[in-house]
Amino acid sequence: MTHQFRGSYTVAVTPFTENLSNIDIPAWKRFLDWQLAVGVPGIIILGTTGEFLTISDEERQAFVEATVKHIDHRIPVLVGTMNAHTPTAVRYSREAENLGADGLMILPPYYYTPTEDEIFDYYKAICEQVSIPIMLYNNPFTSHIDMSAKFVSRLTAAYEQVRYIKEASMDAARVFDIIEATDGVMNVFAGERVVESYLMGAVGYVNPYGNYIPRASYKICDFMADGKIAAAKKIQHLIDQMQNIIGEGHPTYGHQCYSKALAAAAGYPVGDVRPPLTTFEQLGQEGRDRRTKLCTMMTKLDNLVQELESKLAA
Repeated sequence: MTHQFRGSYTVAVTPFTENLSNIDIPAWKRFLDWQLAVGVPGIIILGTTGEFLTISDEERQAFVEATVKHIDHRIPVLVGTMNAHTPTAVRYSREAENLGADGLMILPPYYYTPTEDEIFDYYKAICEQVSIPIMLYNNPFTSHIDMSAKFVSRLTAAYEQVRYIKEASMDAARVFDIIEATDGVMNVFAGERVVESYLMGAVGYVNPYGNYIPRASYKICDFMADGKIAAAKKIQHLIDQMQNIIGEGHPTYGHQCYSKALAAAAGYPVGDVRPPLTTFEQLGQEGRDRRTKLCTMMTKLDNLVQELESKLAA
């Protein structure tokens, strides 16, 4: 299945059973059915939001296989296959392709702070073993590596699979720099600041909010692609307010914990997070109070999207 990746792709949580010992496949299938029914154009599994570092090799294989089979070619499935050990990243990437994934999302090797040549050789080893599209994942806040536009152009020139990047450096101007440096070949997906990134030339969004407000958050991309910037900004404004509520209570990386709590509030329970991440239960009353505020905003967002669609259709 060949796709041109575009729009808002939910970078999904990984659902766990109540005791966190296993991936909850029945809950996952219900979650995927919700995403499909809403109209999400793509799904990405085993990213940062998906707690990829806590997943065993056996769980990974079963989870990728279950996802691909359940989606059944209806939307693209991308799989995070990064690892600090190059042969393991190659193995994960080959396995995902063999299981039917439509693309891969891959961080550079983390923790070691590698040189650019070492990062290049890491991607080279992967590209020589797989043929499906690769989405580079530039997230300097978690990987502590910031891939420059110049370096991205080097990879893009060397390997035809490298045609996508999740750009999460928080610098919207980087979107423009990457497109310019690659002569327009690279397709940039925003990791943050969606409206600004689209104005700079982005064509998609790797979207953690899709775990609990999939319709509202993917509509930002649809509106931007259609030139309805004011409508997109109204949605983004409310989502920014939600992020502020999450960030105040869990500033380091609260998306996993709150994404799961809010998915459950939306009717799709997916368990909690694995250690060492803070569980929602551990947040206590403060977390419950923030969830109440966030649920109110989720309803407000749904109403806003309905209002915007009605006005634009009139």
